[in-house]
Amino acid sequence: MKIALCPAARPSLSRRLRALALGVTLAGACSHVALAQSPFDVTEASLRELQLALTAKRISSVELVDAYLARIAAYDDQGPGLNALIHLNPEARAQAQALDAERRQSGPRSPLHGIPIVLKDNYATADMPTTGASRALQDFVPAANATAVQRLLDAGAIILGKTNLHEFAYGITTISSLGGQTRNPYDPARVPGGSSGGTAAAVAASLAAVGMGSDTCGSIRIPAAFNNLVGLRPTKALSSIHGIMPLSSTQDVIGPLARSVEDLAIVLDIVAGHDPQDAATAAMRERPRPAFWNSLQEASFAGLRIGRLRHYIDSAEPEVKAALDAALARMQALGAEVVDVEIPALADLLTRSGLIAHEFETDLNAWLADFTPAGQTPTTLEAIVASGDFHEAVNTVLTRSAEAEQDPARYQAALAARQELRAALAAAMSAANVEVLAYPPAGSLPVTIGEPQPGNNCSLSANSGYPALSVPAGFTAQGLPVGIELLGAEFSDERLVALGHAWEQASAPRRMPASTPPLGRRPVAGAEQENAGIGLAVAAHHEDAP
Repeated sequence: MKIALCPAARPSLSRRLRALALGVTLAGACSHVALAQSPFDVTEASLRELQLALTAKRISSVELVDAYLARIAAYDDQGPGLNALIHLNPEARAQAQALDAERRQSGPRSPLHGIPIVLKDNYATADMPTTGASRALQDFVPAANATAVQRLLDAGAIILGKTNLHEFAYGITTISSLGGQTRNPYDPARVPGGSSGGTAAAVAASLAAVGMGSDTCGSIRIPAAFNNLVGLRPTKALSSIHGIMPLSSTQDVIGPLARSVEDLAIVLDIVAGHDPQDAATAAMRERPRPAFWNSLQEASFAGLRIGRLRHYIDSAEPEVKAALDAALARMQALGAEVVDVEIPALADLLTRSGLIAHEFETDLNAWLADFTPAGQTPTTLEAIVASGDFHEAVNTVLTRSAEAEQDPARYQAALAARQELRAALAAAMSAANVEVLAYPPAGSLPVTIGEPQPGNNCSLSANSGYPALSVPAGFTAQGLPVGIELLGAEFSDERLVALGHAWEQASAPRRMPASTPPLGRRPVAGAEQENAGIGLAVAAHHEDAP
């Protein structure tokens, strides 16, 4: 089909691909978006505010879809050209219309009912391509939805589209052969972090209400830090990764990226829980189902002992260190005690305990075999490398993975090193009598596009399996966000999120990016209203979810 571009629009690769996926001309899509009228501006609107507006009939889900599409047209395709989205869902408006009708008839299913969200494009979706942002898989439509996707759909969420990622999730600057380079809305000359950088940029710029990412080694926490968002790398057992294109099945976890801790908690309540298709979630069968939203008010910094991870903070870039020092001082003012902590031989333990190099090829090939529709021949990493149909930024890691011979002894040694790391981490925290460790998700600011990103502190949580929450710590003088990561013991996820909420209430760290302002409509009202309805919806969904 011929693609006609909007006047003055630049024909980016991601724009052309999205138009092809929609099966419409870009001229038609643009004229539709230009005519879309929203009763209020969705910029920075929380799930609470959106549900209040939907309940009050101030807006419909169809209008929400149109409002976010208008922002995508203005800021992802044009304006700063964030390039965060790869695919748009051609059925989004029809699904919104059906959910509007359902709301009128029987009320909302959950706090996500009728809300447009985005997914990182490594979440299997049976009605849209799932590509890992690679040209090699640009036409791949999985045979089934990922478990998390199905839970979100069952909750009434609208999947507005799929976001760019560092190709195959194997990097932290979010560049790919299919989506190109995603830009940071706080400075479009810089990277958004990765690998969930497309999701983070989209959420930060209010191109959707919330978004889903994955974290193998920093891929939720670094984009959260670079985009003034909140993101949790959960305990491994918390949520299913069934259907997530793997980088390392042992280290892979999923979770939302959100502009507020409350939004984060609402989505976590929906996606968390046991899944028979993911053996790693077996522990959730014996544990109470998480109640993140209901637990938000149950934490404060009074009496909390925080371990300041000395090396990670003292070796950070000066502006990152200054922001973290200020954040920790604020936590002390709120009643916390902060003590320095060091973990003996940490660098060696982290080097020996990583699993990506051991698991990537095997896990990816297994996923492709499982999710290739019946009658089609699954591809493999070896075939992908042979095709050369991927970005040069991942050439070395893909080629090395495809050519490497598996060494069972080294793999077992890495697994054993993870247990050593857990023991060392637990011992250090016990000796210092601290509940959480604090450090920067990345010790460096986001780099200018084209430069390598240094400062990654992802491995402590990823290799130990301990959960870690990234929350905003502040901004540099030039307006770049800085994050602080709080790591806790296994299954302390609810406690970490509640601490994040206490921090957010005390520090109000969220700031809208200047490059993606409101589109001229009046701001959302109602944030100050009591929200009995959303509480009931959360409780109902919590009880009924599988």
